[in-house]
Amino acid sequence: MTPLILLLAFLVVVALWVVATYNRLIGIRNQTINGWKQIDVQLKRRHDLIPNLVNTVKGAMEFEQSTLTMVIEARNRAAAATGPADAAAKEGMLTQALGKLFALAESYPALKSNENVKMLQEELASTENKIGFARQFYNDIATRFNTAQQTFPANLIASSFGFKPSELFEVTEAAERAVPSVDLSLKK
Repeated sequence: MTPLILLLAFLVVVALWVVATYNRLIGIRNQTINGWKQIDVQLKRRHDLIPNLVNTVKGAMEFEQSTLTMVIEARNRAAAATGPADAAAKEGMLTQALGKLFALAESYPALKSNENVKMLQEELASTENKIGFARQFYNDIATRFNTAQQTFPANLIASSFGFKPSELFEVTEAAERAVPSVDLSLKK
């Protein structure tokens, strides 16, 4: 009778461990999803600000229509991105297009003194900071989730229940690693 009780106790402990490990993985996966949604919210904010900025500078930058078109096209591609890797690549292109727009805006005195342009540039700069923090949070929690799935013995549970590693948000092109030289201060 004692071996049967020991076996039963062992099976209960194993079952409790499986349930606890599964629940922990679910919790971390949900935090990872939340982290990505936080990035998504900030990217949407950025995407919503860009048409306002383009419309504000459009009249003053009549000879720079190709730059304005490039910004809008980059914004549309970025808004359609799916997943961290795709978003990283397309947001990098959008950042480069915005950098060119801001650099060109410096050569237009009417834009440099326009309060709407200043306000939109400040909003975009603030949003860029929020995106950076959201990406860092996401990568931290996604790394924690991936580590939890890969360590023994939790990896047995993760593979049994079909958990998949989360993509990390990373810079994929060397050009994106370069520090942009955009002056948002609008000072002469």
